[in-house]
Amino acid sequence: MKSKVFFSREISPEKVVEMYHTLGNALPGKVAVKLHSGEKGNQNFLRPGFWKPMIDEVHGTVVECNTAYGDAFTGVRDHTDSHLKLIEYHGWNRFFTVDLMDAEGPDVEWDIPNGKVIHKNLLGKNILNYDSMLVLAHFKGHPQGGYGGALKQLSIGCASSTGKALIHSGGVSGDNHECWKKHAAQDRFCEAMADAASSVVSHFDGRLAFINVMKNLSVDCDCCAVAEDPCMKDIGILASLDPVAIDQACLDLIYAAKDDPGQAHFIERVESRHGVHTIEAAAELGFGSREYELIEL
Repeated sequence: MKSKVFFSREISPEKVVEMYHTLGNALPGKVAVKLHSGEKGNQNFLRPGFWKPMIDEVHGTVVECNTAYGDAFTGVRDHTDSHLKLIEYHGWNRFFTVDLMDAEGPDVEWDIPNGKVIHKNLLGKNILNYDSMLVLAHFKGHPQGGYGGALKQLSIGCASSTGKALIHSGGVSGDNHECWKKHAAQDRFCEAMADAASSVVSHFDGRLAFINVMKNLSVDCDCCAVAEDPCMKDIGILASLDPVAIDQACLDLIYAAKDDPGQAHFIERVESRHGVHTIEAAAELGFGSREYELIEL
């Protein structure tokens, strides 16, 4: 049976809420809202005001984790103090309760018995405080993963700083500096992301919902302090209960945008990083399907 992916060309805060209700799967209990809060200097991330109606609707807590930048990137989100100051600067805690889940250790360790590359995932321990998760992904390109969507939020997004290093290194190193010297081959990195995402899906066991917003379509991620401006026109909002299907549908919409002059640049970013391989690996792990029915609203 094909997964359902709902799609609207209208992009507005109110439409996000409508799309969530279309899923017909009210998230129970205390809801963690996983999103990208934006790196210092990034111009493309979706601001708190855009997400506010949706987060208010589920009475959610915004959750984030520290990054594993080490010496590899410019950014301030790899240390708790500077990360929290940036969250305040961007205005997130003006509207919401924000939980930096790995601000205080120890990390949670979840086994991934059927993992392709990694067999454990390290996550911010506060993830255990939540009954369900709403993943609000800004779909865009990514300098390492090719693209960023629901699967990246589940994997890199929920992993602690040490967990991120493990994913990037294919399980070799949890050190934020060493992992970049020992970065896994690209396909293994994509598979490690799928492995990590599978553990989060397994933990919440049906108490998940996914919304991808295809707006500000840069080839760079919101984690980039210096990011390219968007190269493609905005496309719309997608919602699904299947993280594999929603990311596949987003990529398919990129490939379908043949009249967009920025399409080739965006596709080059995805293909040069084997971005679709994360989706392929996730489907093989069995926690989602690449086969979907796109239902335009």
